[in-house]
Amino acid sequence: MIQQIEIALRARNRGFHLVTDEIVRQLPQLPKTGIVNIFTKHTSCGLSINENCDPDVRVDMETIFNRLVPESRQEYVHTLEGADDMPAHAKSTLSGVSITIPITNGRLNLGTWQGIYLCEYRNYGGSRRLVVTIIGE
Repeated sequence: MIQQIEIALRARNRGFHLVTDEIVRQLPQLPKTGIVNIFTKHTSCGLSINENCDPDVRVDMETIFNRLVPESRQEYVHTLEGADDMPAHAKSTLSGVSITIPITNGRLNLGTWQGIYLCEYRNYGGSRRLVVTIIGE
């Protein structure tokens, strides 16, 4: 069985946001066993799996990414869409735009402390569209 749907995440400000529940609420019934791939259709955000308990991790991730890819560098050529745009593209490349999660017993098989992050790299990126591909039996 292969199924593909498109879902939307509500708009968020810049930062690392735990979106596991928002995604799961929009999924159809999952197969007993399989995998799900989640892909964002945007070039200025990313997806990641990380700590789902302590919100300080998300704050620290924002700090780390901002130090790795600072805004308003004189070297940047792509600047027409604002100071946060080119860094957002670079950060998206670093984090990646898709994740794959196993499905076991009809549920996403994430670890106890794992959750799905939307990594929003624009100050205000708007609603984000995701393509979810479910493969299973």
